Amino acid sequence: MRSPEYGQMRLLTKVSVNRQARACGPGTGEKECGMKDRRRAILEAAALVIARRGVRGLRVDELAAEAGVSKALVYYHFEDRAGLLRSTLEFIGARAERYTRGDPADPREPGPPLEELERRLLLELQEVPEVRENSTAWGELRAGAVFDPELREELARARADWVREVADLLGLAVPAAPEARLVTAAERLTALLEGLSTRWLIGVLPVGHARELLRQGIAAEARALLALPDRRAVCTTG
Repeated sequence: MRSPEYGQMRLLTKVSVNRQARACGPGTGEKECGMKDRRRAILEAAALVIARRGVRGLRVDELAAEAGVSKALVYYHFEDRAGLLRSTLEFIGARAERYTRGDPADPREPGPPLEELERRLLLELQEVPEVRENSTAWGELRAGAVFDPELREELARARADWVREVADLLGLAVPAAPEARLVTAAERLTALLEGLSTRWLIGVLPVGHARELLRQGIAAEARALLALPDRRAVCTTG
């Protein structure tokens, strides 16, 4: 998932589209591998340009220059603007999932549900260029969705997935809580994170204070769920 904001603040650091090593799987031909690399470079550049100029300021000329490819190649991989935005949204979501969930190959077991929830949400608030870029681009996509019904639908689906993920972790922590209450709590927590992230990105809220407010919000939601009738203890095992 995903962090959301109206990024009115410029990125601290320009993130190069070549910042990560790109590996192709076994048996992948050189030509196919190269095409995947170029597609990824375009998506990285799209996220950067959207973060910098917003959805309405996205220009194929600048995008192609940032990615180091031709305009024709951009149109080859993405038939139209809607397809490019949809793919960029998916790319941003996948990138957020990677830095909030960690490496799938990591042998460590997840912590208790509430700790895991706190860990994932707090990782949306960190002074790392990739996270700032991702959050800013997500916010610009949200702003652009006001004028773009198709993009609005894509964002609604992404948001629903995020709320579901948070509700599921809350449900593991408080098994007796009704589904509707879990979803409502997840809605509040994701909305809180969006607001805190916005204030952090525009420089009116220090990241440390934003993280502490988020911790308090998570604890308050857990207490409220535990206060329901027939409550059970918060799950303390993974």
